[in-house]
Amino acid sequence: MFSEVRRGELVYLTAPLLPMPHAFTTRYGGVSEGVYAGLNLGESRGDDIDNVRENYRLIKAALGIDKLCFTHQIHESKVRYVTRADAREPGDATPPDCDGLVTDEEGLALIIFIADCAPILLCDEKRRIIAAAHAGWRGTVADIAGKVVEAMAGLGSDRRDIRAAIGPCISKCCFEAGPEVPEAVMGVLGEAGAQFIAPSPSHAGKYMVDLKGVNRALLIRAGLRPENIEVSDACTACESQKFWSHRASGAARGSQAAIIVNRRA
Repeated sequence: MFSEVRRGELVYLTAPLLPMPHAFTTRYGGVSEGVYAGLNLGESRGDDIDNVRENYRLIKAALGIDKLCFTHQIHESKVRYVTRADAREPGDATPPDCDGLVTDEEGLALIIFIADCAPILLCDEKRRIIAAAHAGWRGTVADIAGKVVEAMAGLGSDRRDIRAAIGPCISKCCFEAGPEVPEAVMGVLGEAGAQFIAPSPSHAGKYMVDLKGVNRALLIRAGLRPENIEVSDACTACESQKFWSHRASGAARGSQAAIIVNRRA
């Protein structure tokens, strides 16, 4: 069960299963205004960059973050190893194209952005390795979940020691898609993928897809123990007053984030 943390007006979620400092942010807290009101952490949404920087100052203070590594997300499955040399501040040079980050550097923080896609945070406390993945449906069926696990194993992680949390994202109740999505799910999971797909109750030829369930299954296939995976039950589309949702709001919105720090809590 995810927990809600409140620091003044700042509100974020944590997964008790993860032993390292982390956050799945919400819209609450922060200084942005208008359609970005609250804690918008998206640099490229059109928000005032000074407001975005102040929002980062607030969340960095809450988590004790010094150096933070970003992604320029492309809805694929590229995973990049990062060091302190890759850290940057909001508004600095464009970060690298990828949807997953992994590091074994002490004190470094990783961030990915979401507004319906699935955020996955992973850590191996024994070997001090962390990862973060952005799993939209395209990244999901390209097995971004398995590839970040593979990257952690390449740095020395025992897959049985890796813990993962899948944060708030669009849930099966709201993720209606055309046949290309279930076909891709079946392509990556085979017959096991059928359990994550159901016909839409509203539109013929459409399907409801469980992105959280698919990513959990891919993490297990990659070698994680089922008991080492925690999944949020929050739906960004259902709770669009608390989370930004592209499905609910379209492009006029901010972004929340998932952040993990390579440091003992």
